[in-house]
Amino acid sequence: MNRDYVNKEVTAIIDDKTLEAPLNLAMASAWIMGNFKGLNLKVLDLRQVSGIADYFVIASASNPTQASAMAEEISHQMRLNNIEALSKEGLKTNTDWILLDYGDIIVHVFHEPSRTVYDLEHLYKNALNVDIPESYYFSTPESERKGGGDDSGRNYF
Repeated sequence: MNRDYVNKEVTAIIDDKTLEAPLNLAMASAWIMGNFKGLNLKVLDLRQVSGIADYFVIASASNPTQASAMAEEISHQMRLNNIEALSKEGLKTNTDWILLDYGDIIVHVFHEPSRTVYDLEHLYKNALNVDIPESYYFSTPESERKGGGDDSGRNYF
């Protein structure tokens, strides 16, 4: 997946007029995690149950490298859209939980085995689950799909 494709898709979600702020940022983060093959994606609407944030975005990664890649891409895309994190925890260390705090949304990336230990979904069980479109899960640009693009050997399946 190339950087231009990610930039285009994330910007389209952030600029989507059908998604009010800060839901647009939560959904853009969910798209990134889904396309980085994050597991068990959740967007929780906390507006009626907590004052800590409007939305939690939660995903699991199968290894610390994948978790860091997801968090780094979210940070990068947010910076490209002039959105700075208030706090980043666990990003520079080899940890089982990375937290990116953007004020109205908080992104949680867990190393898969640790997610059940912290069990945020149970802690915020009264929060509403926001539907995540199927298209937010791992996709490839049209030019990189089988039969598309050039014949440089990248599309061998």
